[in-house]
Order: sequence, then C-alpha cells, then structure tokens
Amino acid sequence: MEHKQLRPFPSSFLWGSASAAYQVEGAWNEDGKGLSVWDVFAKKEGTTFKGTNGDVAVDHYHRYKEDVALMAEMGLKAYRFSVAWSRIFPNGRGEINEKGLQFYDNLINELLKYRIEPIITLYHWDVPQALMDEYGAWESRQIINDFNNYAVTLFQRFGDRVKYWVTLNEQNIFIGLGYRLGVHPPGVKDLKRMYEANHIANLANAKVIQSFRKYVPDGKIGPSFAYSPMYPYDCRPENVLSFENAEEFHNHWWMDVYAWGTYPKVIWNYLEKQGLTPTIHDGDWELLQSAKPDFMGVNYYRTMTIEKNPLDGVGEGVMNTTGKKGTSTDTGIPGLFKTIRNPNLEATNWDWEIDPVGLHIGLRRIANRYGLPILITENGLGEFDNLEEGDVVSDDYRIEYLRSHIYEIQRAISDGVEVLGYCTWSFTDLLSWLNGYQKRYGFVYINRDDESEKDLRRIKKKSFYWYKQVIASNGEAIHRS
Repeated sequence: MEHKQLRPFPSSFLWGSASAAYQVEGAWNEDGKGLSVWDVFAKKEGTTFKGTNGDVAVDHYHRYKEDVALMAEMGLKAYRFSVAWSRIFPNGRGEINEKGLQFYDNLINELLKYRIEPIITLYHWDVPQALMDEYGAWESRQIINDFNNYAVTLFQRFGDRVKYWVTLNEQNIFIGLGYRLGVHPPGVKDLKRMYEANHIANLANAKVIQSFRKYVPDGKIGPSFAYSPMYPYDCRPENVLSFENAEEFHNHWWMDVYAWGTYPKVIWNYLEKQGLTPTIHDGDWELLQSAKPDFMGVNYYRTMTIEKNPLDGVGEGVMNTTGKKGTSTDTGIPGLFKTIRNPNLEATNWDWEIDPVGLHIGLRRIANRYGLPILITENGLGEFDNLEEGDVVSDDYRIEYLRSHIYEIQRAISDGVEVLGYCTWSFTDLLSWLNGYQKRYGFVYINRDDESEKDLRRIKKKSFYWYKQVIASNGEAIHRS
C-alpha cells in the first residue's frame, strides 16, 4: 500500500536491541550455575565453527554495567535478554540458585536506572543438561511442569519490574535443528521425535502463559517465532500451490497453535499419513486454546522463494555456517515444496536473502491472520566487520540494512498494523551458535575472535551513532540517512 504520508511511529514504540544468555554471558560454571545443553554440545568435536563455545562469550556476566551504560548512551528504550535456566535451577528443578536470581535482579535494576524497558526471554535454547539426561528434555511431558515452575519463579521475582516477557525463542528453530537436521542439541534426526517434542513445547508455552496471567496480570507475554514469509517463484499454479504448502508447513504450523490452539488441517493430514502426528492427551486442546498470547514475537531475517518439488525431488540441503557465499543449497520436502534462489534479491555472505519488503509483507500477514499486535524481537545483519585504525568500524552496510527494514515497519504501521517495538539483533557482537564469533551483528564491536578472547574491549561502530539518532528522533532519522 502506498501512502502520501507515512504515519509516525507511536510515542510508546520500544526502540530496542537484543541478546541471549549463552551467546553473551560467559561465566558458564560460576556462582552455582549448572550445565546447559549448549555447555555440553558445543564442546563435542565438529558441532560448531572452529570449536567455538560460550564459556566466556563476550563476558557480559562480569561487564553488564559497562554494556548497560552503552545502551543508555545510545538512548535504548528496551533491551531483550534471556535468562539462563540452569543459572536459576542448576539441575532444572529443585533447589534455587539465589546467586543466579541476583545477577538478573542486578541487570534489571541497572536497566531501569536508565529507563530501559527490560524484556525477558524465558527460554533461548539452553535447557539444563540435567533435564536432557533425566528424561530427554522437550521429549517428555515432565518438562511442562518443570518449565512452568522455572517461569513462575521468575514471574514472582521480577514481575513487579518486568512487564514484557517472551516464552520460547524460535521454537521452530530449536526443534527443527535439534531433531530434523541434528545440528543443535540433542543432535538427532528423527521426525517422529521432532513432532512429539514440538507438541510438548507448545503445551509448555501455553501452561506458562496461563501462569503469567496470575502472577503478572498487568504484563504482556508471547512467543518469539523465526518467521520467513514464503513467495511462489512465479504464477504457475503448481508453484503457487507449493508456496501454500510451504507457508502452512513452515509458518502456520507454529503460529496457528500460538494464536488459536490448533494445527493447520492440511499439514496435519499430511503428517498423519506419514505416521508423524504428535500424541494427543485429554486436555491438550483445551490447554492450547486457553493461552492466547498478548503479541506475536517475530524474529525476521529473510524470505524464502518456493517452487514445486516432485515426490522424488530435493530433500534437506546444505546450510552455510562458514560465511563463504554460495555454499548453501536448495532444500525441500519431496511432494510438498522446495526452495529456489530469488533472482530479485541480494544475499548476505551466509546466503540469507536481504528483503526489507518481506518484513512488511510478513507483518501484514500476521496482523490479518491472527489479529495480534507484533513485537519484532530480532532483526539484523550478520557480517564480517573490520576494526580499522583508531578503533573505527565503518558498517554502512548494516546501517542501510536496518534503515530499509525500519522504513518498511513504518509502512506497515501506516497500513494499520500494530507494532509494539523493534529489537535489533544484536546490541553487542556475540557468539553466533554455529557460526562462531566471525559473524558479527552488534552496534558494539567486541575485540575478540574465534581463536582468542583478546581484551574483549567494547568499541562503538558507526551504526551505534546512527541508531542513537533514529531513537532520539523516534524514527524520523531514517528519512535523513
């Protein structure tokens, strides 16, 4: 939709940035913290780029005051971070680690001192290893109560100060990469186990939202979904039908459950024929349908373009984790769809299509289908940044990426979409799970690499000063840059 004049961003718009505990904190075995699955998985040979892990990460655990001071200098309105479950419950349940709670108390209070709205993510992929060892974590319904107990502990401790909460970060990714591709914990390839674990995660998400209504009645909560809107490659009907398959399979399968408590019928029917549908217990549907979120959290990086895939066609492709452009390959499900490179879009060095209009399209689709406000919980550009003489990082490419995406958010708002805020990924550089430290996302350069922590010095990039202007102008600066 074209507008003669764009609607301004709301005065309450949450201009933010984001991180995740394992990717920034370090202090993996300090102050009573237990092991997470990533503390174990990342140390297995061949699982990560150059064997990188989050033992030290960017040492946010010890330097959080310095990092928050930089956020305040930027004028950040919101900071989304995750709590490490095993820092609170070293064994996943049972005895509470007070030192873990105190760390997040200190972080929250530091943010509020500068009037930065804390947004807590309950789960960003780091389930306690003790629960994986005991009952397979997300593969057992025991985790529903354990996750709820952990969440209620946080609601009771922080709910007086924290009003925005994210339940599960990118359930589609941690389930898909953990059980379909086997490149995230638990590192298996078993579709039946995947769909069972996914259903249990949906139930855990709903249970936590139910509890939230009791403990933080004046707050807002929702999941954060890794959303890639789909396009048909062209207008040939067989490609449009494949696009519909992909949109249902990759997007509606998760978001329909979050919003409505139901799975898409066509994909359920497909999985039923394959013997892959999850086990449904009495009360499951009632629980799922009782826990509508307050917003749909969206992590947006790319769109995908789809064409027909015959029954003997393309299966799982190759993922680019090195940053060597062009090394990823098409992927698909025979008989449903396959991806194909969009000739109209440029891509990053990790082969992720750069498509700001795709964000606009995705926001419209969510608003129209679900009628929910949207909180953009991640969006950003991972690239090779160079530290130049004089501590200069000239990341104009990141500025253009963010500017173009923010512009499309404003266009979506002008169309009538309710967008609560925009959290870039990420505030500082951090560990990229499978890609090491070479793939940089932050406004703040961290002086470390894949081989050494060096001095972990914080260095403001050019994009830091640019986003500061965007925030101060409530978005108007994007039209001047």
